Amino acid sequence: MVPLTDEEVRELSTKANAIRQTIVEMLTAAGSGHTAGPLGMADIFTALYFNVLKHDPKNPDWAERDRLILSNGHIVPVRYAAMAHAGYFPVEECLTLRKFGSRLQGHPERDMLPGMETTSGPLGSGLSQSSGYAYAARMDLIREPSASNGAGGKRSGDFRVYCVMSDGEHEEGNTWEAILFAGKYRLANLVGIMDRNNIQIDGDTENIMPLEPLRDKYEAFNWHVIEVDGHNIPQFIAACDEAKAIREKPTLILAHTIPGKGIREIEGDYRWHGNPPGKGPTDKIPADKQAEVFLNELRATNQRQ
Repeated sequence: MVPLTDEEVRELSTKANAIRQTIVEMLTAAGSGHTAGPLGMADIFTALYFNVLKHDPKNPDWAERDRLILSNGHIVPVRYAAMAHAGYFPVEECLTLRKFGSRLQGHPERDMLPGMETTSGPLGSGLSQSSGYAYAARMDLIREPSASNGAGGKRSGDFRVYCVMSDGEHEEGNTWEAILFAGKYRLANLVGIMDRNNIQIDGDTENIMPLEPLRDKYEAFNWHVIEVDGHNIPQFIAACDEAKAIREKPTLILAHTIPGKGIREIEGDYRWHGNPPGKGPTDKIPADKQAEVFLNELRATNQRQ
């Protein structure tokens, strides 16, 4: 791995801030949607789309692309914003979020938007889908053992599968079945990325259904686990590089994030899990000022970077 330069880190941080601004704008235009999770995952999606993933916005069905599966589909505004800034579609289209006929629905639909690998909505399904995808890819590699097909082509399963998932959906049994499956079959081409933000729609995860010790549980199921600060972009990229070196088991990147990151008035507040600017709690910011305050704060942060 070649360490990021200071300038590269600044560029990625600036891009993450721009993505956060787009998230606020699109949620405000929609008048509905989730705020805390998308803001909290902006650094990770920036790292994925602008450094980690092997992908091509101009050729979204490229056979050799890495597959990114979004299990917790309700945070899809951050994925739409990252994809738009990466060149999959115009950033202006983000303002059609949740509109009738838009390609950008409140939960992603695979057939509506090139570059979206799966449809997601029901929590707990993404890791099962990703495990099946990774297992099938390895089967393709077994059927094509040579590095090329003799004509200079790549093997059809020569890609990695990344699955973004929430901590709250680990209350779903389906997730643990997938963890068992991936561990049994030693799916080293699978990387799970958990948004460990400690909240869900009704409060703190550890009050509603305690999940810890998450690291120990994954390791007991034969996963390699890397814990990172989900807002430290170089640290997350280094974890993805480390995952590529693990050959005998799947990897979980346990990313500790702050819901609502970037807007200090809402950081860590579970009440912003499912509310957009303009419809959130008013004890700190009046509803009609929320979008303005959020954008001003992000723009000020951008000027300081």
